[in-house]
Amino acid sequence: MKKVLAFFAIAGFLTFGISNVANAQEDTIPADSPAVATDPVTPAEGDDKDAVVEDTVNTGGHSFTQELKVRFIEGDPFWMGVVLICLIFGLALVIERIVYLNLATSNTKKLLEKIEGALKSGGIEAAKEVCRNTRGPVASIFYQGLDRADEGVDMAEKAVVSYGGVQMGLLEKGMSWIALFIALAPMLGFMGTVVGMIQAFDAIATAGTISASVVAGGIKVALLTTVFGLVVAIILQVFYNYLLAKIDGLVNNMEDASIGLIDLIYRHKSSK
Repeated sequence: MKKVLAFFAIAGFLTFGISNVANAQEDTIPADSPAVATDPVTPAEGDDKDAVVEDTVNTGGHSFTQELKVRFIEGDPFWMGVVLICLIFGLALVIERIVYLNLATSNTKKLLEKIEGALKSGGIEAAKEVCRNTRGPVASIFYQGLDRADEGVDMAEKAVVSYGGVQMGLLEKGMSWIALFIALAPMLGFMGTVVGMIQAFDAIATAGTISASVVAGGIKVALLTTVFGLVVAIILQVFYNYLLAKIDGLVNNMEDASIGLIDLIYRHKSSK
């Protein structure tokens, strides 16, 4: 878990740092460099003027990533960086949970059929061996129930219920941290908004007059940090709801399969 978080955090910081270095190198290119064309484009006779204009617009416009970098820097790198950290750690937790929950998913009907066959052929020990060789929380719950089957059906049921609660806790592990980052991202964005507005009013007080050029910088910081915080919260919220739905499905599957196991143990005991 900690290794996954550290990996994504380092990857995010390295990506952001490399992008800033690349932007700085682009800004240091001299204006008189031969690689930079400063003369306006004049279409040759017979050329399609519309095509030339379209090419000029496409080459002069900013791509989405470049625009995002510019807005990130304009919105105050400190506040935008803090919100970015929430996004990185939140996505790291989301990816870890998705991998864990996918590995925890199993075919319970097929597992019950194997256990039923093992009970008929080799008894409780053969059924326990099937559970040991099967991955997932359902197989672990079945093993605990079969381990107490010799003590009676009631004890097996109590073991299934108790260990089922443990497995539910493991499925929900880390969800509270994702919820924390969902709440923190817009709050930090609003904090940047307040700071930006304070800067705008300080600039007005210093200049002694109200003008667009004086307050534009502070208001831009205020708006950009809020937007970025809300975008991060929306992204994490979508994944959070997906994980909740995935956990609910697994829990329902576990409960249904546990009832089937108790029925198998009861029939096995009754047949003796």
